[in-house]
Amino acid sequence: MEKFTQLSGVMAPLPIVNIDTDMIIPKLFLKTIKRTGLGANLFDEMRFKDDGSENPNFVLNKEPYRQAKILVAGDNFGCGSSREHAPWAIADFGIRCIIAPSFADIFYNNCFKNGILPVSLPEDKVAEISKFAGGDHPEITVDLKSQKIRTNNMEYHFEIDPFRKHCLLNGLDDISLTLEKEAQITAFEQQARKNTPWLFA
Repeated sequence: MEKFTQLSGVMAPLPIVNIDTDMIIPKLFLKTIKRTGLGANLFDEMRFKDDGSENPNFVLNKEPYRQAKILVAGDNFGCGSSREHAPWAIADFGIRCIIAPSFADIFYNNCFKNGILPVSLPEDKVAEISKFAGGDHPEITVDLKSQKIRTNNMEYHFEIDPFRKHCLLNGLDDISLTLEKEAQITAFEQQARKNTPWLFA
C-alpha cells in the first residue's frame, strides 16, 4: 500500500449528505475482485447521462476537478452496503483524502485499509473548506504527520487514531502488518513442525 505522509492537490466540493456506497460505485460494477479499473465508474450515475456521455454539471467532469486528489463531502459519507469496491473506486480515480463531518463506520475503516485518509471535521469547518474548494484556487495540503489541513490562509487540525496514522504513514495494510511478524510466524511454524509433525505430513 502506498504511504500517506503529505498530500497536496486539488480538492473537489461534493456537498451532498448521505452519499451511500451505491452512489459511489453502483452494484452493476461489483463483478470484479480487482482493485483497478473501478475509478472509471466512480459516481457513475451522477457523472454520466443515460446515453453514456458526461454530465457537464457534475463536479468531477469539470476542470480542475478532473484531477482532484481530495474530496470535500457532506455528512454520513459512505453509508449503505459495506462494499469495499467503494474505496477501491475512489482510490483508483486518484482521490486519497476525503473530508466530511462524519462517515459510515464500515466505509471509514475500509478507507484506511486502502490507503485513503478520511478526515472528520465539524460541519462548519467542512463548509468553510468546501467553499474554498469551489473558489479560483482549490488546492490544499493535507499533512498527516502534523494532522493539519492547510489552505492558502487557513489551517485546520484533525484527530486520528494513532494506530491508523502509523499504518498510513508507513503504507501498512493488513497483509503488511502480518508480514511485520514474519520472523515470529516462521519460528512458531518451525517449532510446531517439531512438536506436532503429523499435522504437516
